[in-house]
Amino acid sequence: MTAHSKVESDEGTHCAFFYGTLMVPDVFYSVCYNSKDVPDAIAKLHSFRPALLHGYCRRRVKYADYPGITEDSAHDVFGTFTTGLTKANMAKLDFFEGSQYERRTVSVTLLEKLGNVKGEGQVEGQERKAEVYVYLDKRELEEKEWDLEEFRREKLQQWTRAGYVFEDCDPNAPATVASDS
Repeated sequence: MTAHSKVESDEGTHCAFFYGTLMVPDVFYSVCYNSKDVPDAIAKLHSFRPALLHGYCRRRVKYADYPGITEDSAHDVFGTFTTGLTKANMAKLDFFEGSQYERRTVSVTLLEKLGNVKGEGQVEGQERKAEVYVYLDKRELEEKEWDLEEFRREKLQQWTRAGYVFEDCDPNAPATVASDS
């Protein structure tokens, strides 16, 4: 594994940009706390804000319920900027994402106003540094965009049941972490 890079918030915790299953707080809590139902004190540690990642493209991973992103200057990815992540949360996220992904530091733009599904009418705000998981093998991605609403309708209940999110994870193959350049 490469040297750890980190993006810390003002509180000394990490910030991340999620663009797939982890955009749903219930999935995030299932990964980081082993339950979708966390006490209010835990929930208050994290904030979730809509954000945009410029220069990347999100696609469905073949034969999977989740997406991957790759660099692509012609696209932008809508997602969630999440704060309050501890080192323990990041370790669980690295394990959850696995060796198909590399954790990188990027700049994301917070959205002050959401637009329609095509992004029309949205208002961009300040830029923030965040960690994001980038998919490593473009050949494993479909040409089709991953659909959050389809995931919520058809897969969310399965993804938030106890123990499910780690069933196929290899404990010896967490996501790698890009070194700072």
